[in-house]
Amino acid sequence: KPLMSSSGKGQSILQGPKDLEAAWANAMRDARGKSSRVIVEEFLRFDIEFTLLTIRQKDGSTLFCDPIGHEQVDGDYQCSWQPAKLSKQQLYDAQLIAKKITNNLGGVGLFGVEFFVCNNDVIFSELSPRPHDTGLVTIISQNLNQFELHLRAILGLPIPSIIRSGVAGSKVILAKEDLTSISYKGIEDALTETETNILIFGKPNAKKGRRMGVALAKGSTIQEALNKANHAASSIEVMEKKTNY
Repeated sequence: KPLMSSSGKGQSILQGPKDLEAAWANAMRDARGKSSRVIVEEFLRFDIEFTLLTIRQKDGSTLFCDPIGHEQVDGDYQCSWQPAKLSKQQLYDAQLIAKKITNNLGGVGLFGVEFFVCNNDVIFSELSPRPHDTGLVTIISQNLNQFELHLRAILGLPIPSIIRSGVAGSKVILAKEDLTSISYKGIEDALTETETNILIFGKPNAKKGRRMGVALAKGSTIQEALNKANHAASSIEVMEKKTNY
């Protein structure tokens, strides 16, 4: 994959030497920024993938949000839930790794540190030095969401406590086709259920499969929260905007 990427862009799975040339071209074409270097990773079969939002403060201390489980398709986040089900040892290991990495990087703010769990082992995947797409669920699940935590850490403002209220899930709202101008149908239906919210990203156009927003929901269980978020997201249709003259 490229040295700097997002949402799976420029990433390839190599089955053998014959795939090298095409994978290199893909990485160079779809990378963010300019670099003639790539990252080569071992292919892992994991049990769960999760994000640990890690907040590094100006005094050097580190705080953590409850872990967020998530699913991706072709490297692109599709849904997330909080809390992810981890053992105490797995959570401890993840916090230890996240703190070590962010301390070495330095700076202040919120980092989205991603991990795999493989046969009970916690393995570092990658890191985003900013609020994370899977962390959008904190807008409905926490007293301080990931953006507020990022801002407080940068400004040196106090973060007395991070409180999660219940179980929450998110589901992305995807465009089904390429569109040059955007309108939305079904938002009223999406908001009929209690403890459900919609975020529309305000993108000016759409490509097939592009994330246009996200649905957020709370529930008594992870499955209930995800079901509600999925229902809300599927209620919304991304359409071509009609202009009346």
